[in-house]
Amino acid sequence: MASSRTFPDNPGPEQRFQALVEVMARLRGPQGCPWDREQTHQTLKPYLLEEAYEVLHALDEGDDRELCRELGDVLLQVVFHAQIAAEEGRFDIYAVIDALREKLIRRHPHVFGNVTVQDAQEVTRNWEAIKAQEKAQEKSAASQDGRPASVLDGVSPRMPALIEARQLTERAAYYDFDWPDARAVLAKLEEETGELQAVLAQPAPNPQEIAEEVGDLLFVVVNLARKLGLDPEATLKATNQKFRRRFAAVEQVLAARGKTLAESDPAEMNAIWDAIKHAPASSSESHGG
Repeated sequence: MASSRTFPDNPGPEQRFQALVEVMARLRGPQGCPWDREQTHQTLKPYLLEEAYEVLHALDEGDDRELCRELGDVLLQVVFHAQIAAEEGRFDIYAVIDALREKLIRRHPHVFGNVTVQDAQEVTRNWEAIKAQEKAQEKSAASQDGRPASVLDGVSPRMPALIEARQLTERAAYYDFDWPDARAVLAKLEEETGELQAVLAQPAPNPQEIAEEVGDLLFVVVNLARKLGLDPEATLKATNQKFRRRFAAVEQVLAARGKTLAESDPAEMNAIWDAIKHAPASSSESHGG
């Protein structure tokens, strides 16, 4: 059996990686784990997303030990999916590796070829141009729904909305379709806020119009973060964590007063919140309130 093979004292990288592949194959084998054998690409989808977010959390925490573990969990998902595909005769993990290696070489002609670039922005432009050429070769000029091919087709619509919005506008910005600076985005934010206020001021506001205006507002906020050099997903995550801490502190203050949330009222809770927000201990929190 693969798992019983004895390694030398100092196994090389190839032996270590092959051992991981063999462990996964055994888990999926007839004498392996019932849970692992039952999994499919579809059932594993939530785990891949969850593990990616765990990596982001470890990065935010600056915890190298946790980051190492979480990167291993992401690698597990890659090997797991590749093993399922290999069992069905479609591709294996080595095809994944080969495709990645070839793509990295192909999209870095300034490193592996004779192309000259001046800065990272030009590297990004070249990457997108090469990627567009690859897409054009892989499919016809028209997409499946009859639309002409677009440079935005490379942005997956299956990503979380914040990430999709950022990547869509990053892609457009490569072609100089962008606001000149953050101040211009703030002006657009004021414009969108005014449009939402106008809809809400109607005698019978249309829910669809409200949703559209709120969506526009969120889209502009994502771009404000992007123009300020912030990742909107990470920025919102940090604010979510801050809200958790402060709300838990409100609960603790109420508990010290012998009350629960249900026994308090908005005025009292807001007063506690403001006190917590302006306490010296929270002065290091840099994300608004």
